[in-house]
Amino acid sequence: MKHLISLNDLSIEEFEEILKLSEKLKRQLKEGIQHHLLKGKTLGMIFTKSSTRTRVSFEVGMYQLGGYPLFLSSNDIQLGRGESIYDTAQVLSRFIDGIMIRTFKQSDVEDLAKYGNIPVINGLTDLMHPCQILADLFTVYEHKGKLKGLKMAYIGDGNNVANSLLHGCAKAGMDIAVAAPKGYECDETIIAEAMETAKVTGSKILLTTDPEEAISNADAVYTDTWVSMGQESEKESKIKVFTPYQVNGQLFSKAKEDAVFLHCLPAYRGYEVTEDVIDGPQSVIFDEAENRMHVQKAVMALVMGS
Repeated sequence: MKHLISLNDLSIEEFEEILKLSEKLKRQLKEGIQHHLLKGKTLGMIFTKSSTRTRVSFEVGMYQLGGYPLFLSSNDIQLGRGESIYDTAQVLSRFIDGIMIRTFKQSDVEDLAKYGNIPVINGLTDLMHPCQILADLFTVYEHKGKLKGLKMAYIGDGNNVANSLLHGCAKAGMDIAVAAPKGYECDETIIAEAMETAKVTGSKILLTTDPEEAISNADAVYTDTWVSMGQESEKESKIKVFTPYQVNGQLFSKAKEDAVFLHCLPAYRGYEVTEDVIDGPQSVIFDEAENRMHVQKAVMALVMGS
């Protein structure tokens, strides 16, 4: 692995290696075993979108790996305010050992990787959220003991989370059903990429507008906010469109009896999910949030380590 830009870029072996190392690093942390795999290394963390989980998980994770995390907000650097991505990538490559960027445009992440000489990790864009999906799938693996042959149901907006879920489930050989309203489907290019991967791994992909069809016989049920960052002006119109896609007790009962519930957070209880589901016994949202740190440590170690 040189970068983590998209889960589609990973080989199946690299994908599995991330999950195995995540499991090892999490176990070592719980046992009090230090793992300073990035001792003396510095990670530049560029944020043009605010975050709770992304910042804390990367920053604490880098400390635990023995390295130094450097937070860079959009107010701290000139990226997007006159300085080109080419110049930014070249300059940062002289100072630090890796970049994590959480931003709007996928092309910004790709250009940083193209023009710099250090590893780049995609912390989120409007198109993809690969680190989140690695944490999601690792969480399902922890609770189910496997991924291949299981079914993931995603209900809601075909956003960056849904896009990367298509990539991730296809890599894992996990079936995935996405239920989204017309006009809010996943990215067509990403659908095509996932379909190609599924031919190799045996993953079955279902795209529908019917939440009940998607959730039927699911081992894991996933939803996300209907109004992503930067879309606040669309809130009222989206609520009308997405209300039939709320994951409530009645809909959740259509999944398998032992299905787990996932949400990448922040969640808006009473909108995309009801309290009885997200705070219920089958919810694993806080395991999922914690696992962001463990999988990102694995990614950083694999792309930045020797």
